[in-house]
Amino acid sequence: MKLETERLLLRNINESHVEDILRIRSNEIINQFVIRNSPKNNYDALQFILTIKERTQNNQTIYLGISLKEQPKIIGTICLWNFSEDRKIAEVGYELLPEYHRQGIMSEALKAVLDVGFNELHLEEILAITNKFNENSKGILLKHNFVLLEEEKDEGFPDNIIFSLKGRSHGHH
Repeated sequence: MKLETERLLLRNINESHVEDILRIRSNEIINQFVIRNSPKNNYDALQFILTIKERTQNNQTIYLGISLKEQPKIIGTICLWNFSEDRKIAEVGYELLPEYHRQGIMSEALKAVLDVGFNELHLEEILAITNKFNENSKGILLKHNFVLLEEEKDEGFPDNIIFSLKGRSHGHH
C-alpha cells in the first residue's frame, strides 16, 4: 500500500529500510513511552521487518513507513493492527523520530490512515492506546476527534490509556 499526502509518502517497509527501522525503534525518547523489545542491531531490525511483511501478507496488519516526499529516509511508522475477528475494529499505532515532532507530520499521516481504515477497510471503530504521560500523542488523538475511554484499561500496562474513534456511519462526524 502506498499513500500520498501533501508532504508525505507512506509506504510498505522492506529490507532496504533496516537502518531507518533500527533508528526509530531503538530511539530512547520514543521508547520511554513504549514497552517493547527494541532492536539492538541490524539483524534484529531485519527480523522485525520480515515479521511485518508476513503479517501484511496475512492481512493482520497494515504497516507503513513515513517519509518526507523529497527524502527517501523513513522517519516514522504508522500501522493499523490488532483487528477484531469481524474486522470491524482495529488499533492504530504510530511513532516518529523526535526531531520531526511538532511539525504536524504525524497528524497528516494519521488522517490518511484513518481515511483508509474507515473508507476502504470499512472499520466501525479505531482504537489508539497511548501512555498517559505522552502529551504529544494525546494531543494528536484529541485533534482527530478520538475520545478517551475512561473505563477501559490496557491489562498489565497501568500507564496506558485507550482512545476510540467511531466511523462516520455511526453518527460521528
